Amino acid sequence: MTIPTLGPGPLSADQLFNSCDPSQLAFATTDELADIGVVVGQERALNAIRFGVSIPRKGFNVFALGPTGTGKMTAVREIVTREAEHQPKPEDWCYVNNFTDPSKPKVLSLPAGVGRRFATDMTHVIEELSISIPAAFEGEEYRTRTEEIEEEAKERETNALNELRREAKRQHVALIETPTGFAFAPINPENEVLSPDQYHALAETDQQHIRETIEQLHQALQKLLRQFQPWRKEAKEKLKNLNREIATFAVNHLISDLAERYGHMDGVKQFIDAARQDIVDHADEFFPKPEGSGGGLFGQSARQSPGQRYQVNLIVAHDDAAAAPVVFEDLPTHSNLVGRVEYQALMGALLTDFTMIKGGALHRANGGYLLLDARKLLLQPYAWETLKRTLQAGEIRVEALERTLGLMSTGTLEPEPIPLRTKVVLIGDRLLYYLLNVYDPEFRSLFKVSADFEETIDRTPDSTAMYARLIASLSRREGLHPLDRDGVIRVIDESARWAEDAEKLNTHLQRLGDLLKEADFWASEARRNVITREDIQTAIDEQTGRSDRIRQRLYEAIRRGTVLIDTSGAAVGQINGLSVISLGDFAFGLPSRITATTRPGSGKVIDIERETELGGAIHSKGVMIVSNLLAARFARAQAFSVSASLVFEQSYGKVDGDSASLAELCVILSSLAELPIRQNLAVTGSINQHGRVQPIGGANEKIEGFFDICHARGLTGDQGVIIPRANVKNLMLRADVVAAVRVGNFHVYAVDSLDEALELLLGVSVGERDASGNFPDDSLNGRIEAKLLEFARIQRRWMQADKTDSNEQ
Repeated sequence: MTIPTLGPGPLSADQLFNSCDPSQLAFATTDELADIGVVVGQERALNAIRFGVSIPRKGFNVFALGPTGTGKMTAVREIVTREAEHQPKPEDWCYVNNFTDPSKPKVLSLPAGVGRRFATDMTHVIEELSISIPAAFEGEEYRTRTEEIEEEAKERETNALNELRREAKRQHVALIETPTGFAFAPINPENEVLSPDQYHALAETDQQHIRETIEQLHQALQKLLRQFQPWRKEAKEKLKNLNREIATFAVNHLISDLAERYGHMDGVKQFIDAARQDIVDHADEFFPKPEGSGGGLFGQSARQSPGQRYQVNLIVAHDDAAAAPVVFEDLPTHSNLVGRVEYQALMGALLTDFTMIKGGALHRANGGYLLLDARKLLLQPYAWETLKRTLQAGEIRVEALERTLGLMSTGTLEPEPIPLRTKVVLIGDRLLYYLLNVYDPEFRSLFKVSADFEETIDRTPDSTAMYARLIASLSRREGLHPLDRDGVIRVIDESARWAEDAEKLNTHLQRLGDLLKEADFWASEARRNVITREDIQTAIDEQTGRSDRIRQRLYEAIRRGTVLIDTSGAAVGQINGLSVISLGDFAFGLPSRITATTRPGSGKVIDIERETELGGAIHSKGVMIVSNLLAARFARAQAFSVSASLVFEQSYGKVDGDSASLAELCVILSSLAELPIRQNLAVTGSINQHGRVQPIGGANEKIEGFFDICHARGLTGDQGVIIPRANVKNLMLRADVVAAVRVGNFHVYAVDSLDEALELLLGVSVGERDASGNFPDDSLNGRIEAKLLEFARIQRRWMQADKTDSNEQ
């Protein structure tokens, strides 16, 4: 067993895992803890939501942004619901017929709870009118007055005809009624009509006189018959006025009672008066129809009832509401937001009227709050544009999407828009918020308030106690067993691991809730009444096991030698780098062999990953930093006459990130100095141009990944991982890794600089320049400088040889 004697010493086991102090949790089980709101440590976001939903100004809608599972929806619901309790109930909204232009229904606003009562009362009135109007027209008074009008009209015509008949008789002409009309014929003194023979026997002058007389009488008859039309029209008008009088009498007492109850409300009186007038004008529609007279498909009438045109279409009612509405629309399509107009198919035609107008989420949330999932909203065609247009206009306009896009030629309704007074809260991740900020110029003017949720909170004694209460609240809310103190401690420790920071706690409520539910299952399987540390650990292990297939296959390839990774010995130009593979919620570390070769050249470091288009931009940036650091350190007084190449061996996918730049620089220097690197150590860390080692992500998974490979081959006591010192605060390693470190079977080293890492890996002093500017010959830097001088001499010989060859040519 060879332990590095140079460089910093290994970290202690206590530095690898920051366990919760049991003295901070003074309880036996979570049953002793009071409930707490499930959203903790989000004061900034909660204050933003409170401000956004409280300020009564246009455009101050809220976008709650943050990772999924941090409790955004829960927080928004809680705050908005509390705010809604202090707001009055909004109005009920109805659509009614526009008797002047039925294609443009009118909207009515009524106090909360009154809309349904008004709609019901209007239905009852129509039902009663369906009985009272026919009854009024079947009464004795109506029949008597109708007969009088008809008799009067008939008598007037008869008297006029009789007067013409008497006039004709005085002129010895008779007015005769025939099946086809009226005719005149000459008569003798005995009032007998002359036969044709008798007429032709008369003198020519007498015949001429008779013809002239009959012509004059005929003209008088025509004049009289023309006068019959206005007389008959006058009679019909009298009948119509009578009908109106009777209908008005039948309608007035019912409608007047309705007007007395609701007429003081805006717009309602005008509707009632218009309905009264229309009912009187169309009273005949309330008469029973003879059997077989109904039209429409299969004998069904197109109109369902005579009173349909007078119904009240209640689209929003707040009968049982105690406060302003809070509406969450899970499927925010265009029609689900602003409503729609439905159609009825009848004999191949699409028919509609105001009773087929349906409200949307904006109608239900009007006067209150509308909550929407931003991603679902943006996925629905034209829903985002519809919401923006509605908020900008300040009114809800029910319009079919097909009509908006010009794809509908069928006639439809144009309902009167409803004034909008609501606050909209969008819930989504940060990427959506920033994309909308950049690409939608209208977004900022409509959603002025951003509520940004944190993924973590500081780990302090107060926050630890609060997190314990959170665990208690979640377990009670979900109907789970209580947790004992050790179980809570294990959950808090795991939360810090999720946060990848020993000084933070994770706020992902969904993940926390899932862990508690699984632990509750294992507690039930073990017939325990409380959830213990063992149950929490079992749940964690089972979660890992379900996601572990790919990791096991990759580790198996390393154990079997398919993927070449050394965990013992030493090699020149070869080092163990560490990377992290993320598969959903599961991430694991994977060792990778990085190799380098060096030779005389022009100072270029070739990144083979980049040359083959397998390297990402960040990885290429790291390699360029490595190249420039080398030149800055070793090419101050002479040309940097070296070429180096770097590659991740056996990598067949994209390589990105700069966390391997420390390992890449170390392996290049090993090749230059021809000093072997310890293969029992793996390295992770980013390097800057001054040789400082910078923190990286996934430190826990990387350490555990190399530990698992070493453990599978047998721990030798000299194996370990080098990490940036800035990552020590992130360490929350698995219990088996901590245990191995505690007994000296595995080691974790933290370094601040390149030189510290090199001394650990190579086992020689790095060396510093003396007063003359030279490195010690046996130091790492001395070896490298000597090698560079050799490369420079080789480079000069090549150049001289090329020059000689050129001159000879």
